[in-house]
Amino acid sequence: MKISLKHQAIKKKNSEVCLVTEHSIGDEMIDFAIAKISGRYPDNQRVTNKLCKEIVYIQEGKGKVVVEGIEYVLQAGDVVLIEAGEKFYWEGNMSLFISCRPAFTPEQHQLVE
Repeated sequence: MKISLKHQAIKKKNSEVCLVTEHSIGDEMIDFAIAKISGRYPDNQRVTNKLCKEIVYIQEGKGKVVVEGIEYVLQAGDVVLIEAGEKFYWEGNMSLFISCRPAFTPEQHQLVE
């Protein structure tokens, strides 16, 4: 078993509208984070994760995700699976529970047009 206690979490501000709390569980095959979105992330482009599948549970709020140019309206209780290499952005006021497989690293994540 592995555990990440609340006081071990690392908070990062990815932008003015995206605050992420990372819970490192010490496993290179999977991870967990909470993202609070209050606007559009990223601000004016899209992002892609070259390596990871990202499964996202919308814990609270509402908004949308635009994946490969298709807009999906979201609300609390919805789940989104973003495949590695798909281009996307988030918009709205939402709290997202995110798990990546394999575990997220900054090198995998990049801004794209």
